[in-house]
Amino acid sequence: MIQHQQFEKHKTTNIGWLRAAVLGANDGIVSTASLIVGVASASTSHQNILVSGLAGLVAGALSMAAGEYISVSSQADTESADLEREKLELATDPDFELDELQQIYIARGLAPDLAKQVALQLTKHDALGSHARDELGINEIHKARPLQAAIASAITFAVGAALPLLIAAMSQLSNVVLTVSLASLFCLVLLGILSAIAGGASITKAALRISFWGSFAMAATAAIGHIFGASSY
Repeated sequence: MIQHQQFEKHKTTNIGWLRAAVLGANDGIVSTASLIVGVASASTSHQNILVSGLAGLVAGALSMAAGEYISVSSQADTESADLEREKLELATDPDFELDELQQIYIARGLAPDLAKQVALQLTKHDALGSHARDELGINEIHKARPLQAAIASAITFAVGAALPLLIAAMSQLSNVVLTVSLASLFCLVLLGILSAIAGGASITKAALRISFWGSFAMAATAAIGHIFGASSY
């Protein structure tokens, strides 16, 4: 009989795109909603509110993409440099590297003889991969992917930013602050719930955390808009 290997699927396999997606959507909702609320609190025109929101959407999406790409590229460059150094050390001093791997497994609880056997077998199978995983902590799940992070952040920011912008477009000028604030908070709570489900985390904690900071940001910009709007008269 042929036995098929079955591998467990863990939530950490989603961590690469999930972090960028949640960050992008959260920033899109919070920053655009805060911008709209701040401008609306200054008692400006409906057109100015929408133009400000649209400008915030475009600028924010591009900024998120650039920021994620640059930061994750820096991580990828560091990983590549460490791997090149490890490759050189394996070529010039394989005995030391083997002993280093053995000591890692001993520290994790294996007996010295067993640790030596494991180190030998893994070195024979994939020396660089073994050191990358067990010495440097680099693996496929957590490996830096700049382009993936940039695209995920840009798209999710734009989607998140579009929500308060659409609410503002459909609201009367006198109700923009209230409707955008409430709708954005609802979207933030929903985002927290979805991210918690995708990551296997606490739904309540995620929803409260994301809604608290969103409320704080909108309240701060509303206060600024009200102060400067009132002082302009």
